[in-house]
Amino acid sequence: MIPLRTIAGRVECEIEIKKSRFVAVVDRAASEADARVMIECARKADPAAGHHCSAFMVDASSTDPRIERSNDDGEPGGTAGMPMLEVLRGHHLTNVVAVVSRYFGGTKLGTGGLARAYSGAVTEALTGAAFLTRERREILTLELDHAEVGRVESELRGHGVLVVGTSYAARAVLTVAAANADSISALVASLTAGRVAPVRSGHMYVEIPD
Repeated sequence: MIPLRTIAGRVECEIEIKKSRFVAVVDRAASEADARVMIECARKADPAAGHHCSAFMVDASSTDPRIERSNDDGEPGGTAGMPMLEVLRGHHLTNVVAVVSRYFGGTKLGTGGLARAYSGAVTEALTGAAFLTRERREILTLELDHAEVGRVESELRGHGVLVVGTSYAARAVLTVAAANADSISALVASLTAGRVAPVRSGHMYVEIPD
């Protein structure tokens, strides 16, 4: 299975085809609500544009993991939003939103020309993007003696484990995100002579530069 990616930050571009201008913006969106806010902001930023076509893909929940939407915003059906969405799919992206605002130049492009223009604008914008791979990791909680937390944390980091947080009370509590919970549990057992058994408490996604 090909891992999903997202982008590090907002990218933009402008292309011109037969005197029609296509201004593309691709940005991060953590939810459908975020995506719709960004679409509305693009509409307000370019009120003179005749169309503000959009597409977005976001993670939702474990029961409904992906939300995908597209909108032609008055262009002939299937000539704008869906071609844009296909570009996002082709880049294996999630948690992104794309908006292409069109300024009509006086020459009709036809359905095929429109589809190529809208998808091409998004593709061109993404050439300037930095991509991040999203990895699902298990969250583990470890209760440790204060005297050993520094050593254990250092060893875990050396094995590529992300330390999410550390708190101190009667004992130190270390929360980490691991790609392989079983191997990390075995490592912790080795480091603590079997006295500490990590507790699994869910999962999270981390973003790693490509």
